[in-house]
Amino acid sequence: MSEEHCNHLPGESCDHDHGVSLVPPPLSLYVHLPWCVRKCPYCDFNSHQGKGELPFEAYIDALVRDLDQDLPLVWGRVVNSVFFGGGTPSLFPPEAIDRFLQAASARLRFAPNLEVTLETNPGTAEHGRFDRYRAAGVNRISFGIQTFNDAALQRLGRIHDSGEAERAVKLAQDAGYDNFNIDLMYALPEQTLAQAEHDLERAFALQPTHLSHYQLTLEPNTVFFARPPQGIPDDDAAWDMQEHCQRLLAEAGYAQYEVSAYARPGRQSQHNLNYWRFGDYLGIGAGAHGKISSGAGQNVLRRWKHKHPQTFMDTAGTAASLGGDEVIDAGRLPFEYMLNLLRLHEGFSLRDFESRTGLERARIAAPVQLAVERGWLTVDGDRVQPTELGRRFTNDVVELFL
Repeated sequence: MSEEHCNHLPGESCDHDHGVSLVPPPLSLYVHLPWCVRKCPYCDFNSHQGKGELPFEAYIDALVRDLDQDLPLVWGRVVNSVFFGGGTPSLFPPEAIDRFLQAASARLRFAPNLEVTLETNPGTAEHGRFDRYRAAGVNRISFGIQTFNDAALQRLGRIHDSGEAERAVKLAQDAGYDNFNIDLMYALPEQTLAQAEHDLERAFALQPTHLSHYQLTLEPNTVFFARPPQGIPDDDAAWDMQEHCQRLLAEAGYAQYEVSAYARPGRQSQHNLNYWRFGDYLGIGAGAHGKISSGAGQNVLRRWKHKHPQTFMDTAGTAASLGGDEVIDAGRLPFEYMLNLLRLHEGFSLRDFESRTGLERARIAAPVQLAVERGWLTVDGDRVQPTELGRRFTNDVVELFL
């Protein structure tokens, strides 16, 4: 990039590196649907317990106004994936999902092989809905099952039992879904290694294309953080579960491609891969976060919306709906990049680092070298990859880039 295109005054330091241009990466659309039947005690997402009749129509109207407000950030760019997250998106009727997708496709360029994922709670999966979600354009379902142990489900505050979970998956399969994820947690209160293994066996029997397998963590601002449940396995027991389950997943044909994500060949979540590869995404809805790269401005913008559903609906489409806008400082870009990329087994290419940050690779040479010396990363030509040891200490590796 030539110096005259840096928006800085003569004599001031320039944030970006000369000779390197920031190139806008692939684009995704995240849509937040904030309500659920009951807030789980471990959940720190922006989810709100629904009371009475939920304002589905008014919320879809607000989403469309919100999208219209953000459109100038992404004019002409192609959207490769859409993800409805929550809350519990499956509380929304298929007609509401259809109306939003129709409005979005009239405003954005959808890729022909667009991946559209809907998060589903088995306790809200009604018979007959899945074929209508499919007709609306949803082609991937993510089931929040967490465990197939009924006592553990009760301890986690879930509204479904294991039988409902299995029925929900089969209903989706009957409706023609062959691409779906199952969320499972391990290191649950009172859980044994044998129970963690049993959860995987029950999941394998349903033949998902993708499994998210992650450890229960006590997040701030949750009921479990304030009042930790009894019997949470200690670190050694949790590590044993993780190692044992990783082996079972591999034997069953699920390749680990991210810290807690496993997939059949070619069935990785395209939406989440785009996050982890430091791609761009519009965040629409209450509390949604977005990240957009501007080639013209040579910067990376983070934008987020007001968290409370009613405040969001009242202000959507106006500046008052924004929780904030922030251009990521060039000094922080390497850390933000690594926070995502080092979760992936594939690592990253130095060329991609340059095009997605607008910074020269020399900016990260010292911390990369230090990580190599500690046995955490390998460098082969242009490619940087975490080692098995590095994957165990992801947070420590990422901190080197602060």
